[in-house]
Amino acid sequence: MMRIDPNQGSQPLGESGRASSQSAANAETATAAANHALGEDQAHLSGMHVQAQVLTAQALQFPEIRQEKVDALRQVVDSGSYRPAAGQVANAIFEHLAQPAA
Repeated sequence: MMRIDPNQGSQPLGESGRASSQSAANAETATAAANHALGEDQAHLSGMHVQAQVLTAQALQFPEIRQEKVDALRQVVDSGSYRPAAGQVANAIFEHLAQPAA
């Protein structure tokens, strides 16, 4: 192995240098093992976040307002030919009142 000293150029690494680097590596391994033994926090992610992202992207492709339906209903109302049944109106009012406040 070679040791690079910016002041003196490269020099062969003696036995004591090899022992130091080996002991440093052993110390890192021991530290990692100790952290694991102490119950260091770990995170394991499932694939559910990917599925959620895909579903979100699909939902964002749909417009919030379906303009063609709004335009068709507006045309019927403007022409005066929109005549909902009384039962439909009563059910819609009841369902609206039964919904919890947002």
